[in-house]
Amino acid sequence: MLKNKSKLCFIALILFALSSCRNENSNAPQNNAQPSPTAAATAPNSNSVSKSAMKMSSSAFADGQPMPSKYTCDGENISPPLKWEGVPEKAKTLALFVVDPDAPGGRFTHWVLFNLSATAKELPEKIPAEPQPAGVASQGTNDFKKLGYGGPCPPTGTHHYIFKLYALDSELTLNANANREDLLNAMQGHILAQGQLTGTYEKKR
Repeated sequence: MLKNKSKLCFIALILFALSSCRNENSNAPQNNAQPSPTAAATAPNSNSVSKSAMKMSSSAFADGQPMPSKYTCDGENISPPLKWEGVPEKAKTLALFVVDPDAPGGRFTHWVLFNLSATAKELPEKIPAEPQPAGVASQGTNDFKKLGYGGPCPPTGTHHYIFKLYALDSELTLNANANREDLLNAMQGHILAQGQLTGTYEKKR
């Protein structure tokens, strides 16, 4: 009887010791644990590029306000005066396009301009419809299938006209047949800063 009791006590001690080991291991940190969805969602994206902002303005209209008919198909259909600030020191050239996101067929491009000197601070009104206006920049083709600027001419309702300016770290190799898509493709990986100005217009009846 005594031997049996001794054996039972010995077995009980072993079981107790094993149980204690399991409890200690369960509290240990797991090195291969997966991150929570929240942690993964808030992790910084290594592919994202931070771009500084430039400020654009025009003496012809305020941001978000109507454009004078002078700069539309109801008037002289000439490009408006533009100014900007905040161009990075490392910029080599500037590029600009104007797009109407409210057009019935999707985004409609009204102006494509590139290889403007990074030292430029403004554009006067009435840029000539030439491939390379003297002392200005190079121009591409708008969605009217014409060279240079084509003013707002919405079929109905009020449309928005977004002037997008980009500071680039290089000169672009494009010709007069270049459209907005060509410009966007050429700018990939070269954008240092960007800014925009929005005008509105409702065609006269």
